[in-house]
Amino acid sequence: MANKKVVTEARAALNQMKLETANELGLSNYNNVDKGNLTARQNGYVGGYMTKKLVEMAEKQMSGK
Repeated sequence: MANKKVVTEARAALNQMKLETANELGLSNYNNVDKGNLTARQNGYVGGYMTKKLVEMAEKQMSGK
């Protein structure tokens, strides 16, 4: 399966969430930082915490809260 976006309209919201998550992790100005100069751990934290937040949001929505 290719990396096909299911909901293409969500791109802007996901990018905003990525920047907010990076800021929460202390990576300010993440949008303008050369990601190649960050460690794999730093880059991984951003994606990992985004995934964690998205799962939490889905669980809340599924539980009706």
